[in-house]
Amino acid sequence: MSRHATRLTEPLVRDNGVLRPASWDEALDRAAAGFTVRRGSERAFGMFSCSKASNEVNFLAQKFTRAVMSSNNIDSCNRT
Repeated sequence: MSRHATRLTEPLVRDNGVLRPASWDEALDRAAAGFTVRRGSERAFGMFSCSKASNEVNFLAQKFTRAVMSSNNIDSCNRT
């Protein structure tokens, strides 16, 4: 396998506008924090899933949107 100089080999997080290496736990915690929904802002999140995706993928998308994000704003674009 060849290694590319531009390929990331560890997660990076941004502190005060500067990227720095981080552990996977820290990077995933920061990513999850970005999905936090404040009480009363359920309408602030919506998801589009693809009508060409499998039923299973669309089911997971709607389950995530409803259970994790507490939103019913999901559209699988099946009208097109």
